Amino acid sequence: MIQELTVHVTGQGLHAFTSQVRPVIAESGVDEGLCTLFIQHTSASLLIQENYDDSARIDLENWMNRLVPEHDSLYTHTLEGADDMPAHIKSALTATQISIPFQRGELMLGTWQGIFLWEHRHHHGSRRVILHI
Repeated sequence: MIQELTVHVTGQGLHAFTSQVRPVIAESGVDEGLCTLFIQHTSASLLIQENYDDSARIDLENWMNRLVPEHDSLYTHTLEGADDMPAHIKSALTATQISIPFQRGELMLGTWQGIFLWEHRHHHGSRRVILHI
């Protein structure tokens, strides 16, 4: 089974979307298996991370922005703005695909784990994520 999810983003940072994945798994009729998520963009990525304390999300975002700053003189790919090349580097350093096992129609995430889309651009809008069971 393959389904496309639309994840709305309000700019750069981590955007939780576990709540969009859970019902697809539950309603699939598949009792157990592997849920693979793939993002169809080169300037955003996927992550399983702390979903309880927002300070973990903020620290990750700040750390990544310090690691891969905008306006670096090495960048030549700046066609779409100062966040263009840093977004591609951040995507290369993270993951465009993740897999999560599920059993009895429930994702087997840990207590404090959530699924996030990591938007690396200052982009407002939506991103496409393909869910495969």
